[in-house]
Amino acid sequence: MNIIQQISTFVENRPGAFREILQVIQSNGINIKALSIADTADFGILRFIVAKPDDLGKILREAGFIVKKTPVLALTIGDKPGTLLTYVDKLSDAGINIEYVYAFTTAIENVAKVVVKADDVEQAMNLLSNDPEIKEYLQANDAVDFYW
Repeated sequence: MNIIQQISTFVENRPGAFREILQVIQSNGINIKALSIADTADFGILRFIVAKPDDLGKILREAGFIVKKTPVLALTIGDKPGTLLTYVDKLSDAGINIEYVYAFTTAIENVAKVVVKADDVEQAMNLLSNDPEIKEYLQANDAVDFYW
């Protein structure tokens, strides 16, 4: 578990707009590790996890996109029913608001990756990393690097 930087950018909600951003990213040799898209009628927010977020931010800015860098909590959790709820329960019980989440499984059996944007990412990390139940799991499984 660690805090990583996520890059977000706005994109028009029109045909080809997503492709344009992906072409900029691809032409600069950036590999996307995780991606989330949230949309409205007029625009979308693309959220990227990449190995070099500062590089991606610079590339997108130079291409004319509005970019925001945001600290998010990167979790490695068990890929089984109820595991995410365990983490959410602990954050909710501590009064930490979860603003959004996106998740994906990995090629490693029984491991999932979760990106959490909380209102206080530092507090969320401290709480979870010091929780005995979660600490035990992390010692056995968190050696899986979030960026591979």
